[in-house]
Amino acid sequence: MVDRQRPGIPSERRPPERGREDDDPADDAPARPEPTKLIQSVQRALRIMELVGRHADGVSAPRIAFECNLNRATAYNLLRTLVYEGYLRRDGEGRYSLGLEVSDRYSELTRAISGPKTCGDYMRRVSAETGYSTFVARFVEDRPAVTEVIEGNRSPHVEDLIVGFDDGAHATALGKALLATLQPKDRARFLRAAGMRRFTGRTLIEPDAFEHDLAVYGESGVYAELGQFKEDVACAGVVVRRDGSPSERVVFALAMPIADIREFWQQTSARLREAAAELQPLI
Repeated sequence: MVDRQRPGIPSERRPPERGREDDDPADDAPARPEPTKLIQSVQRALRIMELVGRHADGVSAPRIAFECNLNRATAYNLLRTLVYEGYLRRDGEGRYSLGLEVSDRYSELTRAISGPKTCGDYMRRVSAETGYSTFVARFVEDRPAVTEVIEGNRSPHVEDLIVGFDDGAHATALGKALLATLQPKDRARFLRAAGMRRFTGRTLIEPDAFEHDLAVYGESGVYAELGQFKEDVACAGVVVRRDGSPSERVVFALAMPIADIREFWQQTSARLREAAAELQPLI
């Protein structure tokens, strides 16, 4: 019986600080509209950090209060909080300078701007963004095998889908995507040799049904399975590299609850197609 179930069918600008003589040409640009419900204490803390950052030798609390137009009680409360959180530090003479937490945020910013440098970095980023477990698979000794895994906190745990797992290619999105890169006769030969074990009541166990499934998902380039490998778990995958010998081919996939793939199929498909392009330089 052919399983036709598819997921798709169910800083505002402000005046220059006092004492600065170097006018920025950008000051002539139109000001952005000010959003509503601004938190003044946050703005004040940021003004303090900007002021402190311009003074390598540190700044005293009275000067901070004066330059930032704060009463001393407010200034001291903010300074105490920023020191406690590590964004400022206070020396023995009572002068304030930037703390190590600022350096940590800068490092995180530069990493985010530069983007991931490895496939593992990319997988961690996607898992953090989506909450779903991410997988990479390749042909290993002519069998589709999981080669990298990053677990996400929103994905059901699937104990079998670990690095080295090379069974059930006909029942996983990873396996489907990899097998779709083969010629039909090579795919049929693989399925005869590996067999089509039934993992759940939804597992496709007939070659014709499997070929139909690949043809349907092949139209979009995103391959999926809904409860075919494990009940209540769905997976969607995309081919990242299909050129070269089978051992050079790579797929990327996400695992999630079935309810999520049905509700967010369009978003999931779009994110996977982005991943296929973004991962190519990293593999």
